[in-house]
Amino acid sequence: MFIGENPIHINASKGSIAPLVLMPGDPLRAKYIAENFLEDAKEVCNLRNMLGYTGTYKGVKVSVVGSGMGMPSMGIYSWELFYYFNVEKIIRIGTCGVVDPKVNVPDLILATSSYSESNFAHTFDEYNEHITYPSEKLNKKIEEGAKELNYPLHVGNITTMDVFGPYIDYDRLLNRIPKDLHVIGEEMEAFALFHIAHHFKKEASCILTAVDSKYSYIVLSGEEREKSLNQMITLALEAIIK
Repeated sequence: MFIGENPIHINASKGSIAPLVLMPGDPLRAKYIAENFLEDAKEVCNLRNMLGYTGTYKGVKVSVVGSGMGMPSMGIYSWELFYYFNVEKIIRIGTCGVVDPKVNVPDLILATSSYSESNFAHTFDEYNEHITYPSEKLNKKIEEGAKELNYPLHVGNITTMDVFGPYIDYDRLLNRIPKDLHVIGEEMEAFALFHIAHHFKKEASCILTAVDSKYSYIVLSGEEREKSLNQMITLALEAIIK
């Protein structure tokens, strides 16, 4: 295995990224968070337009870095953050599709595990299980934060897929997932983030905003996905600085 002295995909200088990182999939959402939630935020990376910023939130240094879409992209950026920049905690803040009628658009979901049929973990280090897990400690802080902020929060299992959910037959996939998992949402990155964090013995969690549902015709627009996710962003920031 070849590991160079410098990251290949993140062109930030050493020390410019905080130990605490929020990771939206969309780099423009990272820019939005930096401009609207952080103080004294500065752009620290922009290679391939994967934007990253560092500033402070309530006096604590925090970075926000885009992950891109899909497990390969999340795997690259989370790996480099943990390995090269000594990041200690990452909270993915993303969007998801709903696969449980009790969850509505735009409710918040906290993932307690991620189920995937992907070969990502097997390719990475021959991990052959279909489930990866977030940090229980960080998840607890998120749950406590939701109570303090009075934000309703669904806590449960999700599935991470290699394809965009609305473009495939949901039921065909869901019928293959063990029923005892009771999956409530689907997305495309968390399984990889949890696995990479576990590899480095670091903390990672995933908060999702429901933006579409197999039980509803309500779908948030691209602009709404970028700019109307303030509750999720606030919750993540409050939890990660605890």
